[in-house]
Amino acid sequence: MDYDLFVIGGGSGGVRCARIAAAHGARVAIAEERHWGGTCVNVGCVPKKLMVQAAEYAAWAADSHGFGWNTQPGQHDWAALMQAKDAEIKRLNGIYLKLLENSGVSWFFERATFLDPHTLQVGEQRITAEKIVIAVGGHPAWPEIEGAEFGIVSDQAFFLPEMPKRVTLVGGGYIGVEFAGIFRGLGAEIDLLYRQRLPLRGFDHDLRDALVDALQAQGVRLHPSVLLQRLEKLSDGSKRLHLTDGRTFDSDLVFFAVGRVPNTKNLGLEDAGVASTQIGAIRVDADNTTSQSHIFAIGDVSNKMNLTPVAIAEGHHLADRLFSAAPPRSWSFAAIPTAVFSVPPIATCGLSEEQAAASAPTDVYVASFTPMRHTLSGRHRRTMMKLLVDQASQRIVGAHMIGDDAAEMMQSIGVAMTAGATKADFDRTIGIHPTSAEEWVTLRTKTRTVGFK
Repeated sequence: MDYDLFVIGGGSGGVRCARIAAAHGARVAIAEERHWGGTCVNVGCVPKKLMVQAAEYAAWAADSHGFGWNTQPGQHDWAALMQAKDAEIKRLNGIYLKLLENSGVSWFFERATFLDPHTLQVGEQRITAEKIVIAVGGHPAWPEIEGAEFGIVSDQAFFLPEMPKRVTLVGGGYIGVEFAGIFRGLGAEIDLLYRQRLPLRGFDHDLRDALVDALQAQGVRLHPSVLLQRLEKLSDGSKRLHLTDGRTFDSDLVFFAVGRVPNTKNLGLEDAGVASTQIGAIRVDADNTTSQSHIFAIGDVSNKMNLTPVAIAEGHHLADRLFSAAPPRSWSFAAIPTAVFSVPPIATCGLSEEQAAASAPTDVYVASFTPMRHTLSGRHRRTMMKLLVDQASQRIVGAHMIGDDAAEMMQSIGVAMTAGATKADFDRTIGIHPTSAEEWVTLRTKTRTVGFK
């Protein structure tokens, strides 16, 4: 075989897997056809968070008036933001390549596809490998409606030539609500449409309710329980979105954020004997092994937990398991802290109230308040914090927050939950005053108990 390990896909998970395997002495190669760093670095979490941060400054300028400043927002330069964002992404691309080169990994800026279970077509070359890792990620889905091509998906949102003034956003998932905050913060009129009664399907219901209040406070117009019919482009270049109930929405930009699909089309999975689901997600077991014992899949392509840190952890663990003499590092996938960079941000770890109630009697603690900053700014921005406690063991099984710095706080909560912290551990921890974070350790009054008797 040409290599001990070949990794298809140069995103965060694939690069980590390749580097760790090479550090263990394996002969490793990796192929990437589009951009090093994958979705997260190039058209996902990194540029999106930079845009979220850019959108916050107008609100901060207005909020400063409550503290005695007369700061004025000024005029936003969209082109300057895009130029700065592109420069940072280029820098990160270079870092990923340098990491591979320093690790002794051979890299190919080519598309790789399967010819048989051990052979890949990589550009013009045929390459064999003892073990193969599929880490090709996913891409945004398009709605199946007439005229969908007149809209955009998230990949294109990072390269718009100018800032749109009116945006129709379709989708109540994290991408939809995040870009609602971005465009609204930069001054656009926003209509956010989604199929469910509330945005962020699958999240805790208190978070979803609080997000509705936060979005409306920003001036985002919400339209729940809608179904799309068609999209047309008008003579002046604007777009008109038609719903099945007869309503229409006119805007400069229609942005579809209706989900993501694994990047497995034309990958040659059938030639390799690798089983996949109807939507193209690769079937894997708990160790990320596919239907072929020497082929593995990590990250979004398996559609298990589509988060960059999860892909990195899976890649690291897999490389250790395959090529290290020592036992692989243990990763905690039971309580994964994660965030939605809406305005204000959301962060969550562990079970939602609905999930907890379905498994065992659960004590629920909820606090909702106006954070200190906004008692002077006058901005309507509430913080909500919530702990879910298993009644029998008293372990924290869920933590949820919407409010400023939610993601920064939730990382530490994730450490506590991974360590098995109980409600008593939180109660005996001294808080930092005055902060919103101290509320985590001062939640004394039970809000309710849920779950079976």
